Amino acid sequence: MAGRRTSAAGPHGPHDPAAAVFVISVAAELSGLHPQTLRTYERMGLITPGRTGGGGRRYSSQDIDRLRTIAQLTSSGIGIEGVRRILDLENTVLALRARNEELQAELEATRAALHAVPAPTLPPSPRDRLPVLRPTTTAGSIVVWRRPR
Repeated sequence: MAGRRTSAAGPHGPHDPAAAVFVISVAAELSGLHPQTLRTYERMGLITPGRTGGGGRRYSSQDIDRLRTIAQLTSSGIGIEGVRRILDLENTVLALRARNEELQAELEATRAALHAVPAPTLPPSPRDRLPVLRPTTTAGSIVVWRRPR
């Protein structure tokens, strides 16, 4: 199998936090939760572990971090629906930050492209050949105005 790269952590590489590599017992130990709690959180939609071909759960480092966050929030007295709302809001913030970064990069690229394009040179229009008039001064002038009827 020359040329084929293998790794203990899978195709994502050894340090990919999204690589689902931990079995449920290891994930439970790392998160400080009971394996049944992990299954419950999965049923509730708070966590979505990866699955093996045989259906076994595999948790990533990101999943472990999320489980730790859930444990911290619930231990501080926040109900599970509050935890769900907090996690949803955090995901929304992350998505908005990523979108903002994309838009900032697009804006900078557009600005750079505009600065790279030379300004068009237009022939002078007849309007440009009008005589220069002296500005009139209105200092000290009185203007009478009557309301139209």
